[in-house]
Amino acid sequence: MTVRQNEIAEVLNRPLSQELLARDLTRLAYVAKDGTPRNIPIGFTWNGSEVVLCTSKNAPKLHALRENPMVALTIDTEVHPPKLLLIRGRVELDVVDGIPAEYLQMNGSYEMTAEQRVVWEAEVHSLYDGMVRIVVTPTWAKLIDFDTTLPSPVEELIKQRAEQSRA
Repeated sequence: MTVRQNEIAEVLNRPLSQELLARDLTRLAYVAKDGTPRNIPIGFTWNGSEVVLCTSKNAPKLHALRENPMVALTIDTEVHPPKLLLIRGRVELDVVDGIPAEYLQMNGSYEMTAEQRVVWEAEVHSLYDGMVRIVVTPTWAKLIDFDTTLPSPVEELIKQRAEQSRA
């Protein structure tokens, strides 16, 4: 397990991974209670070892995550070729009173004036009496930049082509 954790840390500590982990949105994939897949955009923060998402205490995804805590995250860019950080992991749900600091942090990158921020935070505090922190501990990670790393099937095709050329 230590070797695997070292491999995950190596991927997540690469400069491009760190850039992607500094973004504000990820896509969370999980299995819903009815057994069908879900993939939703959600704000996140990276604390150096875990991805932290926050949601309302009545969010339907919480029931599904309690049943099946395994998830996949995609953090990517909107340019071509895309830069992708793929993370698989296990969630722990942490119900908290009030607003988690991570929720305020993950929403801090949106363009708001100081006055708008005050109004937004007041609205958040008046709406939520608590939230749930969805803490994802990575169990697998892959960075794809289409320069030094490619999707595994593409790498396999390139390897097969090279072997066929040598034959």
